[in-house]
Amino acid sequence: MGSYPPAPPPPAQGPVRGGTAFEPEILSPGSGYVVTQRPVRQPRSSWAISPATYILVGINCAVFLAMTLKGVSPGNPAPEQLLNWGADHAGAVLLNGDWWRIVTAMFVHVGILHLATNMWCLWNLGLLAEPLMGSVGVFAVYLLTGAAGNLLSTMVNWVWPIRDAAGGVAFPVGAGASGAVFGIAGALIVLLKSQRLPVPPDELKKLRKSVIYFAAINLVLGLSISAGTHVIGSGLRIDNMAHLGGFTCGLLFAAPMVPRFGSPRPLFLSRLRIAVGMVVGVLVLFGFFLAQLAR
Repeated sequence: MGSYPPAPPPPAQGPVRGGTAFEPEILSPGSGYVVTQRPVRQPRSSWAISPATYILVGINCAVFLAMTLKGVSPGNPAPEQLLNWGADHAGAVLLNGDWWRIVTAMFVHVGILHLATNMWCLWNLGLLAEPLMGSVGVFAVYLLTGAAGNLLSTMVNWVWPIRDAAGGVAFPVGAGASGAVFGIAGALIVLLKSQRLPVPPDELKKLRKSVIYFAAINLVLGLSISAGTHVIGSGLRIDNMAHLGGFTCGLLFAAPMVPRFGSPRPLFLSRLRIAVGMVVGVLVLFGFFLAQLAR
């Protein structure tokens, strides 16, 4: 191979406009033409790439901070305190008509440890999901799958309530973003299977396997903890129905979609609208069924 002279040093960078650095115009010697260098794009921050993920984490943290400032215990809040801040409760939803709890419950957490673990999972999965489904898609999958999990939890708690020794009936209080987190995981499992993604197949397989392992391990762990709690009669309660409902809804949400990354924008937007419309329709029908169940 022949040898080449070393490349000249790049010209000094010009002013930055709208996040893109423009190099100055250079006069090509002897040509009489002015050559303008192509813009050099600056790397975007993770906030710019995944704003929905940061906003959702921020909302959850802000709600928890507000709860703490209002006197709610940061380590072990009472069920009544959680209910005052919008936690889910089968009796309140189906008897009192507090359907708004289906949404608000996914932003309320049972202590700092509960918040920290859920936000860690949401942050990691959200940063992976947002390039695939867009910011609107992340907001939609969080709200819709979280609502699906809370609706399923409400139904199961209504049909199989807690009964004391005297035969009295009580409904557990449900709260947390874990149903929505499982929903994002379910959607990722489907989207990471797409052949449209310009990513090496081996890397996609690794990513997809890690999400599958996350969902499977946490589902099994939650079921195991609940089984142990049932046997000894006390301990930590895990809302496995919220996890299962959110995960199943995430699979359903992503079924008609194509990933934004690697697909034409019009196709992605049309498929996103189909996914949102389909899931909203299913949830409305499910909510109507629950309303009739309580009559």
